[in-house]
Amino acid sequence: MERGRELNNNKLNDLYSREWIKFQKSWFVHRPARRESDVLLHPAKFPEDLASEFICFFTKRGQAVLDPMAGTGSALVAALQEGRQAYGIELQARYADVARERLQRTAEGLEEPAAWRLEHADAADVATLGFPPIDYCITSPPYWDMLRRKGFETQKQRREGEGLDVYYSEDEADVGNIDDYVEFLGALTAIYREVAGVLREGAYMTVIVKNVKKGGTIYPLAWDLAARVGEFLTLKDEKIWCQDDLRLAPYGMGNCWVSNTMHHYCLNFRKQ
Repeated sequence: MERGRELNNNKLNDLYSREWIKFQKSWFVHRPARRESDVLLHPAKFPEDLASEFICFFTKRGQAVLDPMAGTGSALVAALQEGRQAYGIELQARYADVARERLQRTAEGLEEPAAWRLEHADAADVATLGFPPIDYCITSPPYWDMLRRKGFETQKQRREGEGLDVYYSEDEADVGNIDDYVEFLGALTAIYREVAGVLREGAYMTVIVKNVKKGGTIYPLAWDLAARVGEFLTLKDEKIWCQDDLRLAPYGMGNCWVSNTMHHYCLNFRKQ
C-alpha cells in the first residue's frame, strides 16, 4: 500500500497519511498466522501482527509498550520488532519463561538494541516493579472463566492429542479462575486502575476483549469493562476485530437465536 504523504508535526506516531486513515476504520478482519511450536502451550495466544498495527498507530519508535498479562510475550515481541521498548508481566512461570526466550531471540536479531523486561509477577503489582513511564499498553485479559467451561475445556486436540494447556492455571491469583462475574469484573478493573497509574499523561491503552455466553446468559464483559475502566481512563472508541475463518456451529437451530460470536472489541482508552 502506498503510504501517502508524511504528516508534519505528527505527535502520536510515525505513520503517513494513508496508513493513518486505514487504521481509523472501525472494524477489520484479521486471520492470525499459524502458531509457532514454542507458543502452542498457551491456550489463547495473541497475534503478533495484530499487535504490531496497534503499536505502530499509538506509539513512535523508541517509546515504551506494556502488556501486564503478557502470556508468551506476543505483544512484546511485536513491540521490539517495531523498534519500541517492551515491558511485560506474566503471572505463570511457564509462560514467562517462554516469553523471555522469545524476547531474547528477537532482541538479538535487531539491528539496533532495544530495552525490554519481562517480570514473573502479578499484574496488580505493576506499580511496584519500577517500569519507566509507559507510552502505550496493549493487553487482552482472560475472558472470565470461559476456558474452563464445557466446550472450551474439552479441546480434544490440545488436551489429548498434544497435551497442551486448555486453561491458564490453578493459581488463586489468576483472575481467570474467579467464577463470580461481578467479582471477576472488579478484580480486572482494579488491575487496569493500577496500570493507569504507570501510563504517562496522554498515553493510550487498548484492551482486547469480547462479550461471553455462559449458561444461556449473555454477560456483556466488553461493555461492562468499558464502563468501569471509563471511570478513570477516557474511552475514546473501539475497533472491532472480525474473524471469518472460524467454523460455524448450529447453536439453537430450529429453536432459538444463538449467535456464533466471531468478533472481539478492541477498546481504546486514553489517560487525559
